Amino acid sequence: MIRTIFYALTAAATAGLVASAASAGTLDDVKKKGFIQCGVSEGLPGFSAPDTAGNWTGLDVDFCKALAAAVLGDASKVKYSPLSAKVRFTALQSGEIDLLSRNTTWTLVRDTSLGLNFAGVMFYDGQGFMVPKKLGVKSAKELKGASVCVQIGTTTELNMADFFRANKLDYKPVVFEKADETLAAYDTGRCDAFTTDASGLAAYRIKLKDPQGHLILPELISKEPLGPVVRHGDDQWLDVNRWLIYALLEAEELGVDSKNVDEQKKSANPNTKRLLGVEGDMGKNLGLDNDWAVRPIKQVGNYAEIFDRNVGPKTTLGLERGTNALWNKGGLMYSMPIR
Repeated sequence: MIRTIFYALTAAATAGLVASAASAGTLDDVKKKGFIQCGVSEGLPGFSAPDTAGNWTGLDVDFCKALAAAVLGDASKVKYSPLSAKVRFTALQSGEIDLLSRNTTWTLVRDTSLGLNFAGVMFYDGQGFMVPKKLGVKSAKELKGASVCVQIGTTTELNMADFFRANKLDYKPVVFEKADETLAAYDTGRCDAFTTDASGLAAYRIKLKDPQGHLILPELISKEPLGPVVRHGDDQWLDVNRWLIYALLEAEELGVDSKNVDEQKKSANPNTKRLLGVEGDMGKNLGLDNDWAVRPIKQVGNYAEIFDRNVGPKTTLGLERGTNALWNKGGLMYSMPIR
């Protein structure tokens, strides 16, 4: 009975904390303080990583910048909080950050029991495995008895356990709290394999001592929809984040980009007119002005520009669009109607 009461009080306190943080209204708070505190990874090339001068770049970082452009008029009005997988949700729940934009998978449990809301998907991914080529392994199903480096506090752990159990393979998990610790252990030979999202494998491989000596196996063992996360109950802030994702996708579909956005305001296309605030009050409905989508597109780019700049075929990651292509080009990316 005492234990039950304790858990009930703890749950109530957590819910109260989240509700209190949300009730303050993050959009108003951001406008007042003049910047967005964005939670990012501790260093994942292509998604969120600092350069030698301390400037953050990446697909997840660009979403933070686009949000700042939409809300504050200036994409540079962002401060970054590098977070491990273990503490990322606590940082958002407590109000330490305004937004979590950190290669985080949208799951039912996270969306319902942590006091959080996923705004949408910025990148469709799937979990894979990387092994040294000298191991001679060509398929994940050949990893029987392997030791596998994995980061604690991630969906990666559960997916890995499900995969090995489903295929009746024994294995040894070797867990670490931080991503760089996990990678370093793999690079020094403490594990036979390293597992994380496939995009992460591509990003981490370039950080190895001998990138060409490692192979990313062909199987994807999970679905990993990655996107920005906000606090539950903060509906206006959720709306702004969600519809910004859609605006970046809609801009790509309509052919509106950072170079032609001003000229496109003259377009006769009614969808373009609504997106760019020439017609309707889309911005007003979000608590913003009607140039809410113009600024992020102009200062950061549409979704294609963000993808290509950070993780696309001409980058060190060299990723193709695949499932991240627009719906009319064989992918899953689809904007809800901006009308």
